[in-house]
Amino acid sequence: MRASRVAASLYGARAAVCEMPFATVASDSLGGVGGTCVLRGCVPKKLLVYASKYSHEFEENHGFGWRYGTEPKHNWSTLMTNKNLELQRLVGVQTNMLKNSGVTIIEGRGKVVDPHTVSVDGKLYTAKNILVAVGGRPSMPDIPGIVHVIDSDAALDLPSRPEKIAIVGGGYIALEFAGIFNGLKSGVHVFIRQKKVLRGFDEEVRDFVADQMSLRGITFHAEETPQAVTKSDDGLLTLKTNKGSINGFSHVMFATGRKPNTKNLGLEEVGVKMDKHGAIVVDEFSRTSVDSIWAVGDVTNRVNLTPVALMEGGALARTIFGNEPTKPDYSAVPSAVFSQPPIGQVGLTEEKAIEKYGDVDIYISNFRPLRATLSGLPDRVYMKVIVCANTNKVLGVHMCGEDAPEIIQGIAIAVKAGLTKQNFDATIGVHPSTAEELVTMRSPTRKVRRDAADESDQSISNRGNNRQVSVFQAAPEKSNPRLQPVKNGDEL
Repeated sequence: MRASRVAASLYGARAAVCEMPFATVASDSLGGVGGTCVLRGCVPKKLLVYASKYSHEFEENHGFGWRYGTEPKHNWSTLMTNKNLELQRLVGVQTNMLKNSGVTIIEGRGKVVDPHTVSVDGKLYTAKNILVAVGGRPSMPDIPGIVHVIDSDAALDLPSRPEKIAIVGGGYIALEFAGIFNGLKSGVHVFIRQKKVLRGFDEEVRDFVADQMSLRGITFHAEETPQAVTKSDDGLLTLKTNKGSINGFSHVMFATGRKPNTKNLGLEEVGVKMDKHGAIVVDEFSRTSVDSIWAVGDVTNRVNLTPVALMEGGALARTIFGNEPTKPDYSAVPSAVFSQPPIGQVGLTEEKAIEKYGDVDIYISNFRPLRATLSGLPDRVYMKVIVCANTNKVLGVHMCGEDAPEIIQGIAIAVKAGLTKQNFDATIGVHPSTAEELVTMRSPTRKVRRDAADESDQSISNRGNNRQVSVFQAAPEKSNPRLQPVKNGDEL
């Protein structure tokens, strides 16, 4: 959509978009203008996150003096109906955006038949350039009983609320749905193959979010690999793993990753190269192995985020039609996990920063936010700022806590601009707010150095890094109690 709109509206190119008819759950013949993010991803998921957060807010407000005559009750069908009405509205909005930009919409399933021709349900269309931007689909393992399992598409459009659900997977999709169903009062068990959730995220953030979600009633099963799903006569499901079996689930959901949606597109036949996972291989300008065919978004398996796909689409239009060859820029891409509590991050993790720069200073704050002082709930906020010790440039910022995604968007501008820790320190905080902590952390929690430590210094292990580094624990400032070492649940 972004590539065609920019091409048509800014450069006067003739452009058409091929898309299948709308449905809330995708199939080989159904999809909808707007794609995964708008219809089966970010938008409906966030609407369900909003719905699920109210139960926690009901608990919070008791400490502020609120009382109710009866317990709050949730109507699942109302939520699903209103969600689907909003999706239908968005399909109309997206369709009008294309038409108003001068883009032709061709409804149906497309297939590439030669380097310049696409067949849509048997009708042929020719073009100088073809862009493949079909995104990805949920990936399911081949195990016995997989027919009883739902994926993220189905989880967004269930006819009734799960009483008890097993979610298999430790990535952001699994955690987001765990928070949704937990907030809507389902019993939630999360099964992960590794020791920790969110592989690739900052190690301490991984620990923190799992602890906080556990406190809200979600049960995590680490190092458990699913082997089979069985269904009993009463309709309940049993999940068998390498460590045993747990029964009594009304639903089992697999959030075990996504794969490029390249099946049956005719790409192999015309010579488009793909990797072993089915992702289209492209050069730095998003061109495939066939000169007239291009690809952007999750189908290329680069940085799989909607705003990144939009950036790639815009860069492609400038490259082809604007006489301005433009490479997508993947530096300092911010992202969020709408878990509960949510995560916001931009830049390098501590582990990646040590690997790349060697000498880094780490600033950490783990505190009880003001709201929790009256709510009485064990909610905490975790913040980390990673700084290059040699240049004082801020390399990464990570946060887990309420409003983290909103806060990180502003911080991402600073990290993208290459600002230093002095710039952060010179910025006046907004008080009282959670975000102000990001500009008030003055003393590093620890300093990581590439060279071996002097024996007289207090040093700890290098946190698994293969390089020879030393970590010096710095004493926090006495004037700021929120920088004192704390454990979950400690009051400050």
